[in-house]
Amino acid sequence: MFEAAQDNPYPDSHVLGEGPEPHPQLEPVLPLLGRWHGRGRGEYPTLEQGFRYEQEITFSHDGRPFLRYESRAWLIDESGTALRPSGRESGWWRIMPDASLEVVLAHPTGIVETYVGRVSGTAIELSTDHVARTPRAKEVTAMRRRYTLRDGELEIAQDMAAMGRPLQHHLGARLRPHKA
Repeated sequence: MFEAAQDNPYPDSHVLGEGPEPHPQLEPVLPLLGRWHGRGRGEYPTLEQGFRYEQEITFSHDGRPFLRYESRAWLIDESGTALRPSGRESGWWRIMPDASLEVVLAHPTGIVETYVGRVSGTAIELSTDHVARTPRAKEVTAMRRRYTLRDGELEIAQDMAAMGRPLQHHLGARLRPHKA
């Protein structure tokens, strides 16, 4: 028999000043903490046409030197009406003392990516170190991401090498802090 669940003594926090104190190594990425929401556009040569999407991203921590990352997106039409679920990923961003990053992301489509990168002021650059996939997952061989904080917004650009194509632009979005 299991005992009755108790409140989690080590909750994640996505709000500064609530929950545990952030680890000092998180200082270069503290502006990411929170929930972000916005819209973007995507394209790729293997697709007949480009697409629009909305995205929510949450960065949280539990006092240790890494961020928990969760992202979900859904396709929208020209008017902004939701059409169907789209990309989803979750993982961990480990911040090193020298502001370098190691990131692990998993997708429900059978792809796991490990990234290495660096925080430089208000920009974060990440490139895949490894991409692993299940036998039936789409062929993805490399990814590159850039996260830039500018004027209170989070700009995201993502390049992808997949389906025999070289690394090239795939996604671009602009997100704002989500007001709960």
